Amino acid sequence: MMAKNKISGVICEFNPLHNGHAALLQHIRQETGGAVVCVMSGNFVQRGETAALDKWSRTRLALQNGADLVIELPLPWAMAGAEKFAYGGVSLLQALGCTDQLWFGSECGDANALLHIAGYLLSEQFSSDVKPHLAEGLPFAAARSRAIEQVLGADAAALNEQPNNILGIEYCKALLKLGSDIAPHTIPRFSVAHDASAANGQFASASLIRRLSAAGEDISPFVPAETAECIRALWDKKQYPASLSHLERGILGYLSVCSAETLRRTTDVSEGIENRIQAAAGTVSSLQALYDAVKTKRYSHARIRRIVLSAYLGLTKDLPETPPYIRVLGMTDTGAEIVKNAAPTLPFVMRPADVKKLSAEAQRIFELEARADDLYALCTETRRPAKLDYTEKLIRL
Repeated sequence: MMAKNKISGVICEFNPLHNGHAALLQHIRQETGGAVVCVMSGNFVQRGETAALDKWSRTRLALQNGADLVIELPLPWAMAGAEKFAYGGVSLLQALGCTDQLWFGSECGDANALLHIAGYLLSEQFSSDVKPHLAEGLPFAAARSRAIEQVLGADAAALNEQPNNILGIEYCKALLKLGSDIAPHTIPRFSVAHDASAANGQFASASLIRRLSAAGEDISPFVPAETAECIRALWDKKQYPASLSHLERGILGYLSVCSAETLRRTTDVSEGIENRIQAAAGTVSSLQALYDAVKTKRYSHARIRRIVLSAYLGLTKDLPETPPYIRVLGMTDTGAEIVKNAAPTLPFVMRPADVKKLSAEAQRIFELEARADDLYALCTETRRPAKLDYTEKLIRL
């Protein structure tokens, strides 16, 4: 029997919050009887794209559907690959000082199996085992799977091929690296696969919901009523969905004229990929054409999208390993009690005045976030106001 009244953490994008997300939050509350803390990406997400729905709207939806406290995963981690994304989110839950459990969906629904794989991937044995496969010219992901199969077996390797399992393994790796007492818990992903192109009853993937809603189609069967209402209201104001298409020429222009050294300093750039990006940016007429031109066996579309957007937003390799503050976007009364009674190892940012008290490094991260959000404000047909990071009030429900 699981202990009750635990504080549970969820690392998420909620892009947008759908029935599967709501079911996860409800399941956690039913299982634990405790509060739920969400570490949520801001206005730019791991796919190297804008969030279709702004972070303030997604915060309110999270609070309306079972979250008690919403903390922002800052831009450099929200825009990162699975390993850094997971490490940033877990480090914030650890820094809160009161999180007991980490919950996530996975294809396998077995946290112990994922934790076992994570332990192997952090071992010196794995570092040795993977080298021969890399020497064969395999991409790292394929070499990793080959090593897992040889040491842990085909079943473990199969787990490592599924996207939500992979992210779950990264969560477990982060917990182990941090020496955290937070216990991982996973449940089978609700009824529909990651990025599935078809719905299953009342469940649909976030990517399908984004496509349907961007076309003006009815998504109400697949999302809580609050999500459908929020999107309809923003659609009517021409402030949904947000899309990089509104910045496309600006991004291509920037990549065409910035120096190769600037691109080399960008997060996740290596192996001369900056030269391919700059050459393509000078000739192509769309971001999709740029991604297609730059893609190689070692660089997936998702990674290229992240690099391109990271360069435009000013994310560089010298940024800190973990987020340097805990920014609260919204909370319920229970969330306010969590903040009041927490024993954090990082400073809280609850209002704009708190930013001035941060270290220089932390202020740099916040300023990057605010600059990116000012650009995000241009990503809808009717633009939003700038400077919302300094003027928008924390959401209370």
